[in-house]
Amino acid sequence: MKKIYPDARAALDGLCFDGMTVMSGGFGLCGIPENLIAALRDTGAKDLTVISNNAGVDDFGLGLLLQTRQIKKMISSYVGENKEFERQYLSNELELEFNPQGTLAERCRAGGAGIPAFYTKTGVGTMIAEGKEHKEFNGETYIMETGLIADLSIVKAWKGDEQGNLVFRKTARNFNPMMATAGKVTVAEVEEIVPLGSLDPDCIHTPGIFVQRMIKGDHEKRIEQRTVRQRENA
Repeated sequence: MKKIYPDARAALDGLCFDGMTVMSGGFGLCGIPENLIAALRDTGAKDLTVISNNAGVDDFGLGLLLQTRQIKKMISSYVGENKEFERQYLSNELELEFNPQGTLAERCRAGGAGIPAFYTKTGVGTMIAEGKEHKEFNGETYIMETGLIADLSIVKAWKGDEQGNLVFRKTARNFNPMMATAGKVTVAEVEEIVPLGSLDPDCIHTPGIFVQRMIKGDHEKRIEQRTVRQRENA
């Protein structure tokens, strides 16, 4: 089965449709599938539900899909860097399901593992718990959260081989590996495609069985918030 495609547009061909659910990996602007996000925008698919830790920034990452009003609902943990997201949400133009960050990661992992729901103490007694099933274990109250799956998962890795085995680098391992398992179809973009057998099996984070398509992308690697300090004795 051929997994390597020439570009992001080709890799998404035939996969996108109105009303679909998309998981998009990454943490802030680190490890986001920026080429696949841009290609998803260009498909014109609308009314999307997007599951992602964050919503990019105004002109980059998932912010591109907010600009074109292709996202109907976000399932996210942190959205504070995107003014257009804020505007759409406060104007009731965008649905939002907030999740504690660890809960969101576990919901994706559970979906990929075939676990329909789990209980957690996170969020008990807060707005997060409203409308959710509560249950007591060993004298402690927990709330039930459901696992998440997506029609399409788009992820970004450091290296991948011809069979789709992936290695993520540092912070890019946040969300990308679990989202890669939770998509009905998973498309990965990588910085480098390496020959089969060159990756140490003990260092593979996502086995190729979870990845159906892959591209080599060019990556801008923006800094989300640049913070600097004056040098001592400057």
